[in-house]
Amino acid sequence: MSKTLPFGTRHRGELHEADLGGRLNWLRAGVLGANDGLVSTAGIVVGVAGATAAVSAIFTAGIAGLVAGALSMAGGEYVSVSTQRDTEAAAVARERQELATMPEAEAAELAGLYQARGLSEPLARQVAQELMAGDALRAHAEAELHIDPEGLTNPWQAAGASFVSFAVGGLLPLAAILAPVANARVALCVAAVIVGLILTGFVSARLGHAPPRAAIIRNVAVGILTMAITWLVGRLTGGIVH
Repeated sequence: MSKTLPFGTRHRGELHEADLGGRLNWLRAGVLGANDGLVSTAGIVVGVAGATAAVSAIFTAGIAGLVAGALSMAGGEYVSVSTQRDTEAAAVARERQELATMPEAEAAELAGLYQARGLSEPLARQVAQELMAGDALRAHAEAELHIDPEGLTNPWQAAGASFVSFAVGGLLPLAAILAPVANARVALCVAAVIVGLILTGFVSARLGHAPPRAAIIRNVAVGILTMAITWLVGRLTGGIVH
């Protein structure tokens, strides 16, 4: 027989809706990071290839762009998520203080939240009382702030995921442009990037429950336009600076 759990609890290992949403957000961010790595690195190596056929110059520019882009993505994500974490922590601290100084008002507020979600007033009050008797801070943080006080966002995890996803995406155009086919390096790189953009466009659309065709077309169009412009810039400036 299945055991009925108290309101607000779940079985160990059970995937909660919030957990699923968080994992999908991380996966989507990883796909977008890989997409940025593809387009940014491809733009750099194709631009340099438009200016020179020297493999050493293409390799140096590609590696420098890949590392700089990955570090920039990681740093930006770290700062952004750190700010979010600080905001969440401050909100939880305020909630803890309010629970300590005005518990009755907080209980009424929690009951009002559940009543607004469709529960009758007596049931909402009962639910609020039972939840506050267990873990009042968690009950308020999840219902009012939509925050798990024990699962605040991790800036280091976000930074690491951004760095890795960008680097993985950037490796594809870099490897393709360095292939031992001197007269077809750019074409091979463009083809490889298009394949990568089709994949990231498809996955990101699926994660967002959107039709993949439009996302793929936009993704590929932006990538091709980026490579075309940077190649043209390389051709125009290649003979100016020596």
